Amino acid sequence: MVNLIWVLLTVIGIVFAMFNGTMEQVNEAVFKGGKEAITISFGLISVLVFWLGLMKIAEKAGLLEKLGNLFKPIVSRLFPEVPPEHPAMGYMISNMMANLFGLGNAATPLGIKAMEQLKVLNGNSDKVSRSMITFLAINTSSITLIPTTVIAIMMTYGSSSPTSIVGPTILATFISAIGGILIDRYFYYRRKRKG
Repeated sequence: MVNLIWVLLTVIGIVFAMFNGTMEQVNEAVFKGGKEAITISFGLISVLVFWLGLMKIAEKAGLLEKLGNLFKPIVSRLFPEVPPEHPAMGYMISNMMANLFGLGNAATPLGIKAMEQLKVLNGNSDKVSRSMITFLAINTSSITLIPTTVIAIMMTYGSSSPTSIVGPTILATFISAIGGILIDRYFYYRRKRKG
């Protein structure tokens, strides 16, 4: 459906440009946008490869496992329906660690795996479980210590201080994570009282 919407928007834009006489500007924007996309992609690739490499080193050194064990009591309280040794717990903690270090691209497959395992725990039902809702809220509003993607984009565009975003990011994501958890718990207890 999303692909159809994008194709429709593109066709409408081109038809409008043809009738409006601005096809030259559209062509210029297409080539300029393509050049910028490649520039940004190479900037992102270099930063992501660096951080993913560091994550791999941390994983091999056992740091991620230690961080996971540190967060396990907190995560277990957030997801009381998920057994501590279930694969879903491992995927959720790994997803949170990847988000913590600003590796959204690495966090996405882990989040998908976590949701698959949560669905298995839910008896493969098409109805979302309590844990799935909580995980989605936490994944969407997760705390980020190092926003690698934003730093890479700022570096690509020649920012004089690309790491200046770190402090505001930590504060904003901390507030969003707490807000996400509080809203999630509010609706959980409200529904529990009604049902």
